[in-house]
This record gives sequence, C-alpha cells and structure tokens, in this order.
Amino acid sequence: MGSLSTDMIENNPAAFPVNPLDPEEFRRQGHMVIDFLADYYREVGKYPVRSQVEPGYLHKCIPESAPNQPESIETILKDVQSHIVPGLTHWQSPNYFAYFPSSGSTAGFLGEMLSTGFNIVGFNWMSSPAATELESIVMDWLGNMLKLPKSFLFSGGGGGVLQGTTCEAILCTLTAARDKMLHKIGRDQIGKLVVYGSDQTHCALQKAAQIAGIHPANFRAVQTFKFDSFGLSPVELKKQVEADVAAGLVPLFLCATVGTTSSTAVDFLPGLCKVAAEYGMWVHVDAAYAGSACICPEFRHFIDGVEDADSFSFNAHKWFFTTLDCCCLWVKNPNALIQALSTNPEYLKNKATESKQVVDYKDWQIALSRRFRSLKLWLVLRSYGVANLRNFLRSHVKMAKVFEGLISLDARFEVVVPRYFATVCFRLVCSSDELNGGNEDVNEVNNEINKRLLEMINASGNIYMTHAVMGGIYVIRFAVGATLTEESHVRDAWKLVQHHANLFVALKAQGLKIV
Repeated sequence: MGSLSTDMIENNPAAFPVNPLDPEEFRRQGHMVIDFLADYYREVGKYPVRSQVEPGYLHKCIPESAPNQPESIETILKDVQSHIVPGLTHWQSPNYFAYFPSSGSTAGFLGEMLSTGFNIVGFNWMSSPAATELESIVMDWLGNMLKLPKSFLFSGGGGGVLQGTTCEAILCTLTAARDKMLHKIGRDQIGKLVVYGSDQTHCALQKAAQIAGIHPANFRAVQTFKFDSFGLSPVELKKQVEADVAAGLVPLFLCATVGTTSSTAVDFLPGLCKVAAEYGMWVHVDAAYAGSACICPEFRHFIDGVEDADSFSFNAHKWFFTTLDCCCLWVKNPNALIQALSTNPEYLKNKATESKQVVDYKDWQIALSRRFRSLKLWLVLRSYGVANLRNFLRSHVKMAKVFEGLISLDARFEVVVPRYFATVCFRLVCSSDELNGGNEDVNEVNNEINKRLLEMINASGNIYMTHAVMGGIYVIRFAVGATLTEESHVRDAWKLVQHHANLFVALKAQGLKIV
C-alpha cells in the first residue's frame, strides 16, 4: 500500500502539470535531444569504439525501481551521458570497422523522427493510406535503381515490402515456399523438405528453417572452398541435391548470398538458379550487405542471374545511410507470401481491402503491426539523390582499396580472399622458422596469433574490427562503411595494426614464444 502523499498525488489530476504530448514541451525537449545527439556525432571519434565496461556495470548505476515522481529531461540526459554512453559500442564512429556498417545520415535520422512522430500503425491500407502507397512507390524506385527485372516490381506484377531485418525476409519467403510446396505434395510431407545454403550463409537461414518447421536433419550447409573464394558452387549444390532426392527427400529452398558475412563472398547466381529450377526450388538472394553497392553500374554484375530467382533482399540499414531497421525485400509472386501469411479477422475487414485494389502489408510479413519505414528511405533517396549515393558507396570502396594496398606493402601480412566491395579480410602470417622452429601446426599457431592481435587492437579502444574463420583460417575483417570515416581514419587504423604486429616481432626477437 502506498503512502498517503503518494496516494494523494496519484489520485490528483492536477499533480500532472504537463500533458505527455504537450506540443511546446515536445518542442523544448526535442531541441535538447537533437543538440545532445549533434554533440555526440561531433565527438564520437573520441570515444573508445568498443565499449570498455564489464558485464553488470549498469546495475551499479541505476536504481532498483522506477521513480514514483517525474524527473526532468535535463537529469535524464545527464544520466544518458554518464551511464549509457560508456556502455555503447559506437557504430557511428569513424573508427568503426567491425561486422558490417550501420551507416547513418541526417536524412535517415530525420525520416525516422518523422515516422516515430506520426506513430501510425500501418498494418493495412486503410490504417494509413500514405504509408502503404509510399512504401510501394519507394520500393519500385529502389528496384529500378538496382535494375531488378520488372517481374520484381509492382509495375510488373511483383512487389516490394520493407521488413525489419533479413532474418524476417528469409523467414517470410521460406514460409511462402514451404506452403506452396506442401500444397502440391501434402502437408503431412513437411518432414521431407530440405533447405539449402552454404557454410558461409548467414545463420538467419538456419533459424528461419527451425521456425518454419523444417526438420533439423534437413538443413544443408554446403561446403565452400578457398579456390572458389568461398562462394557456393553449383556443382557442389547439385551433388547434395541429387543425394537428397535419391534418399526420397524434397528440395525446397535455396538461399544464395551476394556478399557473405564472413568474407563478402559471392555465390554464382546463374548456375545456382539453374540447379534450383531443375528441382523446383524457391531461390532467395540475400544481398543484405552488398546489395547497396549494386546501384552502381560497376557492381551491378554481382547480382546477374537474379532474374531467375524468386525473391531478393538487401538491408538499407547496413550500407545505405538509412537507420535500423529497414530491410528491402522484393518477390516475383506476392500471392505466395499472402497465401502463407495472411489473416482476415472481422475487426480488420474494410471496403478498400475487399476491393482488391490496395496492398495490405500485414499479409507480407510476420507481425500485424508495422512501422512507417518507407518515410526514412524516401528522405534518404530525395535528400542525397542517386548520383550522390553512388559516390558515397564508391568512396568507401576506395578507402578499402587503400587499406588493401597498405597491407600489400608489408610482407608479414596477406589478404586472404578477394576484396569485392569495402571489406578486407587479412591476417598476419608467420612461417615455421619464425615460430621458433616448433612442431606445432603452423596454421593453428597463426590463427592464435591473429586472435591475440585482434583482441589487443580492440582492447585499445582506438578502432574496432571483428573476425571470421573460413576453411580453418582465422582472418581479421576490416569493413569500411561508417558515414563519418575518411581516408585518414583508414591509414591510422593500419598504423595501429602494424604497431601491435611489431610487438609480436619484438617478442620473437627476444626468443620468447608468442602464443
């Protein structure tokens, strides 16, 4: 039971001096938050890129229960600066080279702010016609920029939808493929369906297969090889599919990737689509990272063959200056999605839907509710224009080339796989003689050296990179794409890598084991 004073306040409407959505208070606080973020972006390069806190740090800073009385925005922002910012890994830092970029922009941020401000719930056309129609228009705009076949556009009988992430896009298309196939062979045959990717395919595919009810034993991660630059080979795929068919299984779904997470490898779409067509498989092309670059004519060839796929997606929130979340998905056959994902309860029935003249995006996704994502993408496209967007992307590729060139000047390092876009995979290499002539496996020792090297670099806080393992080789990934990154940051990053590599050389010169 609360105290007398608490009860009096809670039951007295006059105790709330300001409406939670008072326009003038919104204006005042909004200016403060914008100023806070502008200062953050100005200073973000000075923060340790990877957070330096220990697990559980925030419990020591924040009370155990929510405040009973209001606190001022000034007090809250002070706590954000003191307690939250130290626990952030700064994805917008110009020294961020980890994972893949989450490139922001003024237009992307302001579009997000408009979307959040309107706060509509656009599950169908009737709930906010502008949200649905703008999404359809923007997806056709973007499809034309990518030179997607007309069959993927609304103007050609297909269509595009904005999902939250690639995980959702793959799950939706896999579910559509599953239901389409089970309609032919019977729902009791679900245990025979097989899903294919490579050992480089994003883990989102395996998760989608689990959720969609595919038997865990029927998930195939086809092996890739260094001589193919770790791209999925049509020959290897066909071997696996033939073996599955011979075992009485039913090939269902292939996820081909343009720009894998580990190394940005590119699967050979034309040959893979040909194999899939022989067996009636749905082909989804996951270009989550590299799809952005394909608006540039010189990179468009990486998605050659997409005309024979069933669906295609890329993440505008990775390398397209649009804030999280914003995954662009196109399908040739929207009805396959609708039949698998639609519901039609009485409380959502309306004349527009019944007219069959509108798109109800609730039937193109997992959830019912959806955000007004197209607004921020529209602002990005209009604020920067196609020519500038292409040049932004090219500048990142150019900086990655600079980093690659610096590596080539130091004989101690090697680039492990081809650089197609703006990510460089490299490692420090020590020979058996350099490793004190030990009997240890040279590759394993080099893997451990690079693992230690990466951790030392990241612990410094000056830059942040991540790793991957391909064909048993541990590589350090250097992914350029943060909006604020300039060539000077790339050159400084390389100097830092060399500095820490020199420490290993010094240890070796002293006759000490380095792992």
